[in-house]
Amino acid sequence: MSRNDALKIAEDAGVDLVEISPNANPPVAKVIDWGKYQYQKMKELQKAKAKSKQTELKQMRFGLKIGSGDLDIKLRKIRGFLSEGHKVRIQIRFKGREMAHKELGYDMADRITQLLEDDAILEQKPQMAGRNLSITVRSK
Repeated sequence: MSRNDALKIAEDAGVDLVEISPNANPPVAKVIDWGKYQYQKMKELQKAKAKSKQTELKQMRFGLKIGSGDLDIKLRKIRGFLSEGHKVRIQIRFKGREMAHKELGYDMADRITQLLEDDAILEQKPQMAGRNLSITVRSK
């Protein structure tokens, strides 16, 4: 069909002639309502965006002198974050003279990763940043 015929058909129908594949031989065009087409595409993008889930980086802080009950509660919370698909940064904070015993922080980080090994994969090895020792874990 010639270009002029296609334009006449589109004009008679009150819609637009849209070129779909200009590189084809002959070029492919479609008679559609452009405004309605754009609206439908926008709605599809909104639905896809609503369905997609962004992962957040959650953070949990520990002190060196944490009790076993408090540790269990924080680990339960971390497991909840991991089950939702989030990554978790675990920070061990050093206060005052605790900086002289950094090995205790590394031991605690090892203990936490051992307790979480069924649910998490270590993504970032223990790293000191100022007074904080941090590790990052993600779900398996």
